[in-house]
Amino acid sequence: MDPFMQAAIDEAQKGLDEGGIPIGSVIVHDGKIIGRGHNRRVQQGSAIKHGEMDAFENAGRQPARVYREATLYTTLSPCAMCSGAILLYGIGKVIVGENETFMGEEQLLRSRGVQVDVLHNATCAGLMKQFIAAKPELWNEDIGE
Repeated sequence: MDPFMQAAIDEAQKGLDEGGIPIGSVIVHDGKIIGRGHNRRVQQGSAIKHGEMDAFENAGRQPARVYREATLYTTLSPCAMCSGAILLYGIGKVIVGENETFMGEEQLLRSRGVQVDVLHNATCAGLMKQFIAAKPELWNEDIGE
C-alpha cells in the first residue's frame, strides 16, 4: 500500500475513534507530508472541517508553488467544498481512496486540469460503508441530504 494513502487511512481511523466521520487526507510535497487531517465536523461542531479542509488548515500558509507541486490524498472522493479548495490552491494531482460510497466533484476537477486517480481501496470503502450503516443520520447531515 502507498504510504501516503495509508497515512490518509490512519487519519480516517482517528476520526472514527474520536466519534467522527472516517474520512482522512494528507497533502504531500516533495515526498513529505506537509499537512494531514481528518473530518472533525462532529468533534469541533464545525460546518467546514472535512478531511481535506483539515489537511489544508494543518499545512498552513505555503508558497503557491508548493501547493501547485503537491499531491492531495483523500480516502473519499472530494465534495464540492473540498474540490473548490483543491482548485483554489492549485493542487495538480488528487489520489482518491474510493468513490463508491460518495461520488464527489471528480469531473469538475478533471475539467480544470487536475489529475484524479481513484484507487478503489477496499479499506477506505469498508470504513465508509460501516459508518454509513451505523450512523446514516450523521452521514446525511455531513453531505447535506
